[in-house]
Amino acid sequence: MSTTTKSKARSGSTETSIAPARYEDDLYGWVEAQVALLKAGRLNEIDAENVAEELSDVGRDQYNRLESALRVLMLHLLKWDHQPTHRSRSWVRSIQVQRKQIARTLRENPSLKPRISEATAEAYDDARGGAAFETGVPETVFPTDCPYDWSAITTRFVEFDDQRSPKD
Repeated sequence: MSTTTKSKARSGSTETSIAPARYEDDLYGWVEAQVALLKAGRLNEIDAENVAEELSDVGRDQYNRLESALRVLMLHLLKWDHQPTHRSRSWVRSIQVQRKQIARTLRENPSLKPRISEATAEAYDDARGGAAFETGVPETVFPTDCPYDWSAITTRFVEFDDQRSPKD
């Protein structure tokens, strides 16, 4: 269902009216209406408060994307370091994938770079708990503070069979 309709004005011109969709009732319809209003230059009709909230959410989602990739990567580094007999190709692959995700997120969102240390600290706290849960090793065995610097997070070499990260 479209949020815009065409109607004939008295002068014979075609005018686009934008059906108001309420933010609380129909997010998709509301977004479509806001986009149409922006494109039409009808800024005085924009739901500025909710548009601002949604834009803030988009930024938060990008930060969360970075933090999530860091969390998964450090979870596997912790498991790698604390359970060497359980190492696997899938851990190496996960490390490869998460490193690519981190690089992509930072490339697409360079203004996140000043928040790397914050994201790393938050991600490590979750990774530490996850590593304890997945390995059965008491959480107290894992360092309280992140033991990895940025270089180790992004480029430390890990290898199992024919899988390597970073790749040659």
